Amino acid sequence: MKKQSPFRTGLALMCAFAACGGNRSTEGSGGANGTGGKSGTGGAATGGTTSAGGSGTGGATSGAGGSGSGVGGAPSPSGGSGGASGAGGAAETRASASCQSGGPGISDCGSNAESCCASLKVSGGTFSRTYTNDGSGATKTADSATISDFKLDKYLVTVGRFRKFVAAWDQGSGYTPDTGAGKHVHLNGGKGLADSGASGGFEAGWLDSYNYKLDLSNDTLQCQSGTATWTNDAGSNEKLPMNCINWYEALAFCIWDGGFLASEAEYVYAAAGGSEQRRFPWGSTAPGKSNQYAIWSCDYPDGSGTCDGTTRNIAPVDTPQKGAGRWGQLNLVGNLIEWYLDWFAPTYSSPCTDCANLADGSGRAPRDGYFASTDDNLLQSSYRNNGFYPANRFFSYGFRCARTP
Repeated sequence: MKKQSPFRTGLALMCAFAACGGNRSTEGSGGANGTGGKSGTGGAATGGTTSAGGSGTGGATSGAGGSGSGVGGAPSPSGGSGGASGAGGAAETRASASCQSGGPGISDCGSNAESCCASLKVSGGTFSRTYTNDGSGATKTADSATISDFKLDKYLVTVGRFRKFVAAWDQGSGYTPDTGAGKHVHLNGGKGLADSGASGGFEAGWLDSYNYKLDLSNDTLQCQSGTATWTNDAGSNEKLPMNCINWYEALAFCIWDGGFLASEAEYVYAAAGGSEQRRFPWGSTAPGKSNQYAIWSCDYPDGSGTCDGTTRNIAPVDTPQKGAGRWGQLNLVGNLIEWYLDWFAPTYSSPCTDCANLADGSGRAPRDGYFASTDDNLLQSSYRNNGFYPANRFFSYGFRCARTP
């Protein structure tokens, strides 16, 4: 069962007096208003954005974009404190739809003001999806998975980038993804990920029925008063991660931006440092309260541990720099929960080669651990959450895109 933070409990009380987004889905009740969305339980959630495919994404141009290197040295074989090892290659500067022009939350990420669309290669390999690591190395390993090379965006999707997608969607009269878009087309001869929930099945990609799940109005994107990062007009929030988006909107955005949502296995592989099976994405050092490794426990920005019910406790996507994973991605845990592609499965299908649970389920799988989480177990790379209804949207959920290698 998912561990609840005091902040979530407090919001449940707040929601008795204010509209908190709640379950906007027709697919289930999804927990208490403004605090739930998890299949069968409470738990804060916020929507991901659906991405849509291809227009304006152009071809990838390599080169600039800054180094994808992590911080610190590789952890020792016994676990060590370590840091993010490996460089992950230079960040790729892409002609993605959301970064075709500069501006806040688009071209000002990181200390070198790089593109907020920077995407870093994750070198494939085999690892155990189930394991424990107390800082002395991985034990109790199980559920082997083999992952092919892919790219995973360095940053969560910003408000500034998402604003471009809202304009393209144009109140429902503009862009929607093509049927079948958003698959891992570099795998299995273009058929995408293998479906671990249905023998012989593969990714279906975007379905026409998903179009009715997109609702990008100002009111909807401000699902929780005070903690929604979206603003009606561009302002000071442009470099904050976009929250209050559902799974369909997360997928649609990524398709539009030339990518797709990562599977659970792909994301956990990146967070675990692949076969290094790290305790945390950056290594074994405890996250602490100084916002150096992860944004959690409402310690951002001042270490107070006090949640004030506003976006103040949510950090810009390029914070914290020491929290980079093995291949250079930031905020693989903490800041916001992130949507995966898969439906949640209580047990892994094992072994798995480029697979995802794509059969119907009650909730989509998320990567847990967000700015108000008070238990650092939720930040461990191997931690699993339960599923959340894909049509729900909450202040604690964001997303990033994955791409062909």
